Amino acid sequence: MRQIPVDTSTATVMVAKTPQIKIKDRRTGEIALDTDGGKLMTVDVMFAANDEVEILSVTVPETGVSDELTMGTPVALTGLIARPWENEFNGQKRHGIAFRAVAVTSLVVGAAQTKAA
Repeated sequence: MRQIPVDTSTATVMVAKTPQIKIKDRRTGEIALDTDGGKLMTVDVMFAANDEVEILSVTVPETGVSDELTMGTPVALTGLIARPWENEFNGQKRHGIAFRAVAVTSLVVGAAQTKAA
């Protein structure tokens, strides 16, 4: 499936909702895993660029989510890609764009360490 790299260099990105474990099947509670068997997380971020603001749900491996992510934390999205998708469920066609990143990292780690010192 086609993957489109997303340029985040001019965007302002911050956490809109704290990271959650991604659920593959809501009926069974099965957790989504990557190809290596690691847990996947979902991080909702506010993505502001070109005078527009969107809330994106970004899938990230658990190892790529830094611990200090809370609502409003400015973050960097490493390796962000967009992947168009479509499926049919109960006779209805659906489509959208899924976002995936290698890591979501706080941009205020240094400031938090300075305050603690």
